Amino acid sequence: MDWQAIAADFSANWHVYVSMPFIAAIIGYITKRAAIEMMYEPVEFVGVGFVGWQGVIPRNAHRMASVAMELMTTNLIDPKEIFARLDPKKVAVELREPIELAVDEITRELLAQYQPNLWELMPERAQRLVIDRVRAEAPRMVEKLMAELADNIEDVLDVKDMAVRNLVRDKAMLNRLIRDTAKPEMRFIAMSGIYFGFVIGLVQLVTWALTKNPWVMPIFGGLTGWLTDWLALKMIFFPRQPREFLGVTWQGMFQKRRMEVARDYGDLIAKEILTVHNVLEAVLTGPKSDRLYAMIQREVQRSIDSQISVVKPFVVAAVGPRRYQEMKHAAARKAIEKIPDTVRHVESYATGALDIRNTIIKQIQALTPLQYEGLLRPAFKQDEWKLIAVGAIIGFLVGELQVLLVLH
Repeated sequence: MDWQAIAADFSANWHVYVSMPFIAAIIGYITKRAAIEMMYEPVEFVGVGFVGWQGVIPRNAHRMASVAMELMTTNLIDPKEIFARLDPKKVAVELREPIELAVDEITRELLAQYQPNLWELMPERAQRLVIDRVRAEAPRMVEKLMAELADNIEDVLDVKDMAVRNLVRDKAMLNRLIRDTAKPEMRFIAMSGIYFGFVIGLVQLVTWALTKNPWVMPIFGGLTGWLTDWLALKMIFFPRQPREFLGVTWQGMFQKRRMEVARDYGDLIAKEILTVHNVLEAVLTGPKSDRLYAMIQREVQRSIDSQISVVKPFVVAAVGPRRYQEMKHAAARKAIEKIPDTVRHVESYATGALDIRNTIIKQIQALTPLQYEGLLRPAFKQDEWKLIAVGAIIGFLVGELQVLLVLH
């Protein structure tokens, strides 16, 4: 080993040697930023045919949403316990005004449709008496229906299906769920590329000085991209419990931030996924919606029979048995049509009563480290090798460019 020749070369080309660890640090940072952005962007596939790219998370939206919501519905949310918090009497009070308006409209429409002559000939006072009787029954019907819903919520609402459908439909929201929850981790990954890259660059400097082999720079560039990606991803999650390394206590960054993550996750789930509006949409259009319709139809028809029990034979005689049944079905159908406009009046009360945010925060605190890791880990686990490979390729290409600049 001709140390004098090495020293002379270092003196003549010191700027090349000094630049190596800094360029390696830049490679580390660029590969990390590229890996992070490739997780999220683009939201939809961009390319021609099979050649192109779609963000890892949007591309696997259904799988990732299913895994995340499986954890939520298994460990964070008990639908029956949550919906039992709604007081049927309070709901009836909150809905009294819109229900009265709906009842008034439905009653007039049905009677005018099925017995127009009788309704038109009735004095206004008699019409008002009929409507008032139906109005008086409506709150009791709402209370009974709410109590039945709370006891059988899983028969009419699939919370996991609701959440997955919303996240798959709005891939940007799925991105936000992971990006916002893991923002400090993403920042750590990017910055770690600088520190790890600089250290590897120092080794690269020594190796280049000793060998002058043109493969040193692209190989070290690829190594920087691969190793720094791999290390950063591992350091986010591991170790799960605090451990001491060389006198320094370390715990996976995501594990250490549990309380902050719980607040962010709870906020996003409560404000954008498990909202009263989304729950209502799922109940009305989800895979179990037919059971709700059957429940409402049964209750509305029971209420009609109850209200006209004394004069039922006369009503049936007036309109006919078939049209009487049609009238009851029409009343149930119109009641269902009014639900979206009616229920929005109870959103404020329901949001506070369900208290989704604080429930999730409390339950996340109770998760085991492995269960808690599942909030974020699915976003990386299956496809992290692709991100690491991309980092290695970018690092190799930048290293090759470095060789060309140095030698030519």
